[in-house]
Amino acid sequence: MSYSAEISRTSPTAFLFLVDQSGSMQDTMTNGKSKAQFVADVLNRTFATLITRCTKSEGTRDYFEVGVLGYSGATAENGLSGALSGTVLNPISQIEAHPLRVEDRVKRVDDGAGGLVDQSIKFPVWFEPKAGGGTPMCNAITTAAEQLVAWCDAHPDSYPPTVLHVTDGESTDGDPEGLAQQLQQISTSDGNVLLFNLHVSTSGGDPVKFPSSDVGLSDNYAKLLFRMSSPLPMHLHKVAEEKGINATMESRGFVFNGDIAEIVDFFDIGTRAAQLR
Repeated sequence: MSYSAEISRTSPTAFLFLVDQSGSMQDTMTNGKSKAQFVADVLNRTFATLITRCTKSEGTRDYFEVGVLGYSGATAENGLSGALSGTVLNPISQIEAHPLRVEDRVKRVDDGAGGLVDQSIKFPVWFEPKAGGGTPMCNAITTAAEQLVAWCDAHPDSYPPTVLHVTDGESTDGDPEGLAQQLQQISTSDGNVLLFNLHVSTSGGDPVKFPSSDVGLSDNYAKLLFRMSSPLPMHLHKVAEEKGINATMESRGFVFNGDIAEIVDFFDIGTRAAQLR
């Protein structure tokens, strides 16, 4: 396990988001939004953050290629539309150039005197929430693998791709464990593809964040997702610890019963790749 390759314009890395869009993603979270809407909001903010990380004085450097696969019913398909619909993984400069729209939203910010004040912000939207049908997780993982085999063949010495999978229910098209293991065998010279899994919950149960074993996980589905998750590379331990998460050498990129804060942290930790050049 290496995960130490420098990321540059000539040697980028890739982030592929797998997003469950089944009917249960309509369920409401503690903030009043549906799971689908909140995940979409966090994903859109994550895109904006990735663009910021790649912005230099002369413009946006293509350190990252980014894509989304949404899955529901019986299929998995490109979660981005418009100018970004032709290919699943797009250079970050193309992501920046082609939001679907830019919304005016209100954000609560510190007023400097101990209170909060509403501030109008511009909010680019690339990914739309959707919820309906079943949970074809096997199809989604297979489609992701097809994309990443081709990407790794084209970038043999890059920091390997990271797959961030967000789901709230069990697969409806078979057992995904073997496919997840095969996905993690795809590699560059710097390491195997990373697969991180987040289970979104509205149950109010205590979240389990980046555990080192399946001891204490409440059911077989949680244990399955744990087994499907990659170990955290060393440089991500520090990022997790900065967020108050006690990560160990055996910790895996897995969150169970994640609510609002856990979803935000999951995307942030999972998209911290190695050194940018």
